[in-house]
Parts: sequence; C-alpha cells; structure tokens
Amino acid sequence: MLAWNLFVVLWGAYVRASGSGAGCGNHWPLCNGDVVPRAPRLETIIEFTHRMTSAVSLIATGGLAVWSVLRFPRDHPVRRYALLSVIFLFAEALLGAGLVLFEFVASNASVGRAFYLSLHLVNTQFLLAALALTAWYSREVVPDAIPRAAAPRSPRVIAALPIAVVVSVTGAIAALGDTLFPVASLAEGMRQDISTSSSFLLRLRVLHPVLAILAAGYFAYTAMLVLRSKPRPLTTQIALAVIVMALAQLGAGAINITLLAPVWMQLFHLLLADLLWLSLVLLAVEAPAQSSSSA
Repeated sequence: MLAWNLFVVLWGAYVRASGSGAGCGNHWPLCNGDVVPRAPRLETIIEFTHRMTSAVSLIATGGLAVWSVLRFPRDHPVRRYALLSVIFLFAEALLGAGLVLFEFVASNASVGRAFYLSLHLVNTQFLLAALALTAWYSREVVPDAIPRAAAPRSPRVIAALPIAVVVSVTGAIAALGDTLFPVASLAEGMRQDISTSSSFLLRLRVLHPVLAILAAGYFAYTAMLVLRSKPRPLTTQIALAVIVMALAQLGAGAINITLLAPVWMQLFHLLLADLLWLSLVLLAVEAPAQSSSSA
C-alpha cells in the first residue's frame, strides 16, 4: 500500500507539472460531466488516471484497516496507524476535489492555490507516515511492538519531522513557480527571483534551497548522533538511510535547478523527498531518547 500511494503521489505531481489539473474541467467526481470521459485529450487521460489510482488506493486502504482489526489486538499500533491512514486518505480525496472545484489548477497562480497546495502536501506527508508505520509495526518479527511504540523517543529526531514538513512546503511552492513561470536559462530564473514585479511564487522560490541545505545538515547531524549512541542494527540502517537520502536530495535539488526543473527531474526530486521523509519517520520511532543526549 505504501508503494502504491507513493506512485499515486508522484502521478499527482505529474498532473501538476504537466499542466493537466484541469483535464476533467471543474467537475468532480465526474470528469467533464461523464463517469468515463469520451474522446479524451491527453490532459484528460492524465487527470482521469490520477483519479482512478486514487480510488484504488482508497478502497485498498479501507481493506487495510479491516485487516488490522481482524489481525491485531485492540491496543496494537497497527490498528491505530491503519485507521489514521484511512482518515488522511479521505482528507486527501477531499483536498484533491477542492483543487478542482476551486479551480486551483492549470495557470492559477494565486495565494489561495499556494496555500491549498501546501495543505494538500502536508496531508500527503501524514498519509505516507501513517502507512509506513502501519507496515512497520505489522512485522511479525517484532512481538514487542506495543511497548516499543510507547517508549520515549529522541526529541532531536522528533524535531526533524516538522522541519522536513516546512522544507517540503517550500519545495511545493518552488515547484509550482517552476511550472507556471518556466525560463530559458538559469540567469533568467535568478533575475525573476529578485525582481519586484515577479509573482510571489518566484520571490519565495529562493527560500527552498536555503532551507533545504540547512535542514539536510540538521538531518545528517542528528542521524550521526544516533549512530554514535550505538543503537540496534536496524536503527543503524535507518540512520544511515537518512544521511544518504539527505545528501542525495541536495544533489538532486542542485541538478533540478541547473536543468531548469524538467518534469522528470521534479518527480525524481519529489521521490527522494518522500523517501527521506519516511526514513525520518522511522528513525523517530526507533531512535531511543538517550540518543539526543549524545554530543
């Protein structure tokens, strides 16, 4: 389910990056007034495909919640995170509908679209985290999942989560600016960023690389502190994954800027961001509290 939802998220980003958000008009849940679009344009196919994959995700996640009730005892964390997955997925569907109904698609460059898109992204992060934790605690090789789920966690690692969300929000705003205001050269893009006549999306775009560099440094530093505490082998692997993903994300961001944000690179950059987020979530539930005292 987690892998499928990652695919749905990436396809949703492709809908935005390809300008296909209005492929079904301002109709929802129908597509241009039809259940199945007739003689659809390419943009319609892209948007309709996203809706269908989202519907599959909604049905499958509902089944996941039912399975968690049948398979695990009442106080098991799998039940809790499976239920949260359903809640966040319903919210995801409603937010996606709002994008269409409020016409926050295509060439819309309003403050409302930026805010709504940011809200959508935050909910997506919570959804992916809930699905990841559902899978994590469902492993049969972890019979002590309940006591470990309630154990104290490292405050320094926990603090990385809101930082990651903020960086992701600035990334979504930057990506929207790249989509709506494409440039022919890096120099032209830099001039847009500092011009007082540019859209607020472009003037805010410079925040993302700055915050991303600072956040990556914090993530790597925090993961190294966890490694210094000599944790369990599995926690060690997660901490190493955080360091690798943080560095890879910086590299991908630099390439994305250099290549003027082509669609394929935007999607790869987003995938790395999601994998880094999931690594941080798992590190937050696995790193013990005493790791935060190491320095």
